[in-house]
Amino acid sequence: MIQDNRHIPVLLQEVINQISPKDGGIYVDATFGAGGYSRAVLDAADCTVYAIDRDPDAITEGQALADEYAGRLKLIHGEFGRIEALLNAEGISQVDGVMMDIGVSSMQIDRCERGFSFQKDGALDMRMSQKGLSAYDVVNKYGEKEIADIIYTYGEERFSRRIAAAIVDRRKERPISTTLDLAGLIRSTVAHKKGEIDPATRTFQALRIYVNDELQQLCDGLDGAQALLKKGGRIVVVSFHSLEDRIVKRFIREKSGQSGNCSRYLPDHQDQPVCLRCLTKKPVFASLEEIDRNPRARSARLRSAESL
Repeated sequence: MIQDNRHIPVLLQEVINQISPKDGGIYVDATFGAGGYSRAVLDAADCTVYAIDRDPDAITEGQALADEYAGRLKLIHGEFGRIEALLNAEGISQVDGVMMDIGVSSMQIDRCERGFSFQKDGALDMRMSQKGLSAYDVVNKYGEKEIADIIYTYGEERFSRRIAAAIVDRRKERPISTTLDLAGLIRSTVAHKKGEIDPATRTFQALRIYVNDELQQLCDGLDGAQALLKKGGRIVVVSFHSLEDRIVKRFIREKSGQSGNCSRYLPDHQDQPVCLRCLTKKPVFASLEEIDRNPRARSARLRSAESL
């Protein structure tokens, strides 16, 4: 059967090679999504996978996959930043491997009503958990400086102040309530040339990361995953932009006894005990063939480490 391109897991074979599933093992798919990594691990060995996702849609739609692998795939609704507590609640204190695919899922992007895409019209939402603060709240209720700081910090957008000023000016007339409304405003505010990335890209990224507290989730998830790993257990992380990758890179460097300040989002930790061995001195990128099949893979970077 040909798999829908929207749901092809990025760097799938590389993730499986790194996680190295074994019969009888316990693995965690910390960002379940459509379940591509979970399925591949379950097919590779007679093992058990605990799959976490904060999106209730992912859990509901993943039930069919859980039924297919009866007793071997267990779905957990929750934030992957709480991975240790969630697994402990299932009676699990040690695992053989943890996989993370950081950021928004293809399913979330494809559903315009979720508000993640600046190419499709939908409510300005962006909440992975479908509850709490939304992108609409930030855009329409936050002050100009707060909006500018969010766009600059989480989107690394050099025109953040200009975009924030335009947002505040526009909302005086009416609320900015849809994705295309916001994207159109940004495009009319920031000049761009044909072939360059869409001017709305970084602002939408920033709002999504802020609304879902993604960088803190990643920091907490990495710590929790490392605490769960048994000796020889592996953590494999696929990230899609520099903010995430810096955090993963620094985490592995610090836990493997290397020094270096790779991210302003993580506090400095001195004299960390060595508990990981880095398996990827440089990030693993998708092949040209994979990028041709699945353009989302273009910005993907994989890093992994093994517990000592």
